[in-house]
Amino acid sequence: MSTNTRATAKNAATRLTTTLWSWASILDDGAREQAERTSTMPFVYPHLALMPDAHLGLGATVGSVIPTLRSIIPAAVGVDIGCGMVAVRTQYTAGDVAGPALRDLRLAIEKAVPTSAGSYNQRLTETAEARVAELETLADKAGFDPARYAGSWRLQLGSLGSGNHFIEVSLDEEDRVWFFLHSGSRGVGNKIAQHHIAVARGLMTRYWIDLPDKDLAYLVEGTDEFWAYVRELRWAQHFALLNREEMMDRVVAAFDAWSGLAPVEEAERINCHHNFTEREHHFNKDVWVSRKGAIRAREGDPGLIPGSMGTASYVVVGKGNPLALDSAPHGAGREYSRSKARKTFTHEQLREAMAGIEYRDTDAFIDEIPAAYKSIDRVMQDAADLVEVRHTLRQIVNVKGD
Repeated sequence: MSTNTRATAKNAATRLTTTLWSWASILDDGAREQAERTSTMPFVYPHLALMPDAHLGLGATVGSVIPTLRSIIPAAVGVDIGCGMVAVRTQYTAGDVAGPALRDLRLAIEKAVPTSAGSYNQRLTETAEARVAELETLADKAGFDPARYAGSWRLQLGSLGSGNHFIEVSLDEEDRVWFFLHSGSRGVGNKIAQHHIAVARGLMTRYWIDLPDKDLAYLVEGTDEFWAYVRELRWAQHFALLNREEMMDRVVAAFDAWSGLAPVEEAERINCHHNFTEREHHFNKDVWVSRKGAIRAREGDPGLIPGSMGTASYVVVGKGNPLALDSAPHGAGREYSRSKARKTFTHEQLREAMAGIEYRDTDAFIDEIPAAYKSIDRVMQDAADLVEVRHTLRQIVNVKGD
């Protein structure tokens, strides 16, 4: 019996079609139909894998892993190229951060890291300058100028953004202090993605290629358009990684200044994408694997799976599940759209959900209320054959952008 066959036998997945496997025990009809459409693209090989947090997205379902032969669907990567998580475990424990002064810590973090859409730095820090220089070198090698997409891209490095992006101070099961952060490639990555999605759509029109969804427009390996996208995609993915590193360094510095204790000693730091494409080998073929809302979870890979605002997050290690294309979920996954959540839930319900957590008390976050998301506990149960949980985190401080 082959390795792939053995993996299938012990999987918690459901085979929805010949080219679609799902680990999601909660999956609405719209997301399923969307995933089925994507899985019918002739270059999908061997199948599309839906993660436990799957929900409706643009073109491709959020929470999907899409392996493709000699092609990439830009919208299947998403507009926040390289979005992901970074976490740091410190030497401190709950007793070191107890008390009402947590509000001051939140304010210090908000001062150190620009939040909200369109909010960038006024100047570059010393560490940001070094990271920008690295990105400038990479852009030169890739043969493009990021300023073509965003003249302010340098000042975007080290900024959080809005929506479900956040910075949190958390405690694990042993009451150790962690910093946990979620963000991506900001405006410059979005503009890069939008440009190449438009290029792909234009090519479909030019060559009279009929698609089940216009957002499944694709680029073909070997063409100038394909390699231009790959070069800029890889740059944006690295921008996102360095953006998280820059913000995490500032969070550490803010904590040091606030605590008055000895400087933070990082016991471990994990940084992983969950919106990205990489060249990988699966089922005896080289494929481009686009993970739109999924982390890579090869055997031994460290990973991060955040819950929603106010619920648990997880530090995990991959099990290397072949059927899932070495992947795992990236979070809780929405059950309510943002507009529906704002119509359904109240500011008082948000306050109740955030009881005991220091956060900016505003109704701007109603669409991020935990009840708008799937149960992270259910998601992790569905992911039992994809990852092993190393640590369970609970927030004590939450920072978000409006």
